[in-house]
Amino acid sequence: MSLSAKPESAARASRRPRSLKARTHVWLRWLHTYTSMVSLLVVLFFSLTGITLNHPDWAFGSAETRREVTGTLPAGWIRDGEVNWLTVAEELRARQGLHGRAEDTRLDGNEASLSFRAPGYSADAFIDTGTGRYTVNVEAQGAVAVLNDLHRGRDAGGAWAWLIDLSGIFLTLVSLTGLGILLYLKKTRVKALAAMLGASALVAVLARLAIR
Repeated sequence: MSLSAKPESAARASRRPRSLKARTHVWLRWLHTYTSMVSLLVVLFFSLTGITLNHPDWAFGSAETRREVTGTLPAGWIRDGEVNWLTVAEELRARQGLHGRAEDTRLDGNEASLSFRAPGYSADAFIDTGTGRYTVNVEAQGAVAVLNDLHRGRDAGGAWAWLIDLSGIFLTLVSLTGLGILLYLKKTRVKALAAMLGASALVAVLARLAIR
């Protein structure tokens, strides 16, 4: 009887539902693992561009080009003092290869103007309302400047803004689930929490010194 009872008791133990603590631990490990994998490239990108932002004097990949282009818009771009900005923007894109979002439109007497903005890129167009003749000043920066503007979210559009928000959410989950897992590690919990508090205090002191 005793021999047969052991397998039965083991089977009953294996079917016993996990405690809330055990299920929480498993859930935290699962969430931490997959949010870390999803956000891996995001962490690398914002880490590396954080370094390049902190060192604007670094020269690699920072080549900047400036050029001026001219031309004349076709008839119909302005009627009765009203500018068809969509027509103007698409005409300039097609003729001069401009890109980015068209914004900052302005009509002031004999001159109309608009700008094109993208990460590491700007183009400012000035148009004579009487003749339709335009001048565009184009400034294109190097790869590092483009990456830095993406880090800031500058002139990157709505889709990239959503990516930044989602990245922040994922990184918050990675941090909180990592902290939750740490609380289950009895052998290293106290030392790890002490290290975390020490690092937090150091960051607070450096931040205080930075804003003085």
